[in-house]
Amino acid sequence: MRRFAFAALVAAPLALAAVAAPAAAQSAGAPFTGFHVDGLAGWDNIQNHGHSNDFMYGIGAGYDVALGNGLRVGIDGEVSDSNNKSCYGAKTVADPRVCAKAARDLYVGGRIGQVVAGGRGLLYASAGYTNARFKLTENDGNDQFTLDHTNLDGVRVGVGGEYGLTRNTFVKAEYRYSNYQDGFSRNQIVGGFGVRF
Repeated sequence: MRRFAFAALVAAPLALAAVAAPAAAQSAGAPFTGFHVDGLAGWDNIQNHGHSNDFMYGIGAGYDVALGNGLRVGIDGEVSDSNNKSCYGAKTVADPRVCAKAARDLYVGGRIGQVVAGGRGLLYASAGYTNARFKLTENDGNDQFTLDHTNLDGVRVGVGGEYGLTRNTFVKAEYRYSNYQDGFSRNQIVGGFGVRF
């Protein structure tokens, strides 16, 4: 299922790019305004007692408006998933091994940016609400069982940049940090490809 979801996330922006290509050919430069969708993939680091690194992927959408002098403000939403699993403990009765397996992560927030590089680039900072789902399991060396499927509320902040390939397509890179309830935190470095309409 995850492989199918990843393939769909990669294919969707590419299909949109093919549809948008005729309009994109009409004008060079990227105004960084209007509605956009993008596919994302990258590094995911989760910390809770211990830490683990793995692969994340997702799809995002948003809308940006111009304020003048190259400033842009917008709203963004994202749905992502991860293969990440963070564990601690020794798998004994006295010190059972507890693992938190990451699942879907929902995000909604705002961003503010500055157009750079002759109108082809956008540098931005973002902040918003995130809600991550984790499956908690415990193994005491004799038995393994599921403790809970839990949703954790948190705050995400990030910085990033976009570069316009054409008027309607762009690539992006972003670092973000999320701080959740119950001592969970997350660092991510992601890249993506997007289409503006």
